[in-house]
Amino acid sequence: MAQRALVLDFGGVISKTMFETHDLSEKALGLAAGTLTWRGPFDVETDPLWRDMQAGIITERDYWMTRARETGQLVGKDWQTLPPFLSAVRGNDPSEVVRPEALEAISAAKRDGHLLAILSNELDLFYGKEFRTRLPFLASFDLIVDATYTEILKPDPRAFAFITEGLSIDAGDCVFVDDQLKNIRGGEAAGMACVHFDVTSPHSSYERALSLLSA
Repeated sequence: MAQRALVLDFGGVISKTMFETHDLSEKALGLAAGTLTWRGPFDVETDPLWRDMQAGIITERDYWMTRARETGQLVGKDWQTLPPFLSAVRGNDPSEVVRPEALEAISAAKRDGHLLAILSNELDLFYGKEFRTRLPFLASFDLIVDATYTEILKPDPRAFAFITEGLSIDAGDCVFVDDQLKNIRGGEAAGMACVHFDVTSPHSSYERALSLLSA
């Protein structure tokens, strides 16, 4: 049987979304509970900016830069880039926001002899270079492709080619997991088996990915 690879997006798939951790963010910033009200996929109707992003009117980066500036104004900060914003709201221990389901799936895939890769549009752009050093599990990955440096964003076919070429593996032997539908469409076009990650049901999403990996 050919070796297979589990290819994961980072934000939303490996880490909890910021929508899920408003309580931690408010505590880190010294804000009253309930100050941050934008909920993205958890309450689409009350987040028109998220709807614009899903419709392609703005990019994901645009969405988060807007949230960074808005949140900065609440605490007297002029955040014009994402790393200081994310560092402030995520505190000194980023492992707190890593999904336990992700760690379990990563361990299971590694244990079964599969390759592991991350395909991110903005890992270091969003979190900063030092972020990786505080997440020991990243050492388990055979390849990390970050568009912060390649400047090739998913769903561009070239982004997926970085994975297949970097791992020397066929696209058909990759299971790609992402929480953005447009990226899933890109993975499918590249020939990968794909799981559209449901941030409201991470356990079932990872179950599906591991099932495809062992098929």
